[in-house]
Amino acid sequence: MKLKKKAAYGKPQRLKFPAEEVANNWLGYAFDAYYRADAGVAKAIQQEERNGRKLACAKGCSSCCKSHTTIPIFPLELLGLYWYVSKIMPAATRNRLKPQLENHAAGGACPFLLDGACSVHPMRPLACRHFNVFDQVCAEGEDAFHTRREDVLTPLKSHQDAAYEAMLPFHGFTTAEQQQAAMQHNYIQHQARVLQEIDWAHLAARISG
Repeated sequence: MKLKKKAAYGKPQRLKFPAEEVANNWLGYAFDAYYRADAGVAKAIQQEERNGRKLACAKGCSSCCKSHTTIPIFPLELLGLYWYVSKIMPAATRNRLKPQLENHAAGGACPFLLDGACSVHPMRPLACRHFNVFDQVCAEGEDAFHTRREDVLTPLKSHQDAAYEAMLPFHGFTTAEQQQAAMQHNYIQHQARVLQEIDWAHLAARISG
């Protein structure tokens, strides 16, 4: 099945792999979280555009993928990346990615960056989805959040929280009371790891297996 990606400046589409979701019930939680995040990002971008701002981010612009070395990733997202790379990614891309995963060093550029583009774009983490820059493309090595915060999109908190909430069933929070308590204590945020510090050679070995 073809991936349904977010249309530029349009209405986001939820990723759909029905058979995979039946086999892996956690996958629906990830798809829901990403859809809620994408909906919020699209809405926030449209608001900025109405104020005369122009989104600078586009395919081929990968400065943040190289300069941001503390990208947070949550357990559900990590599982989603394993699934996507192992089962969905085209074999040719997977074969090119494998040595990069094997040789990735902590603190380096994102291990999923290939030829200046994200090789796991449909399953990229929430942190990547929420990071958008306006008006001027980031310079090589620049982190616009620190150099020109006013040009970096501020995610809509209601949508950002909705994305976190969608992940809660994966962690066993299924009732409204449990989820409310988990959100109040920022449970999901406390589960974050640093993407660049994960031993991605383990995923490379999984590919071989």
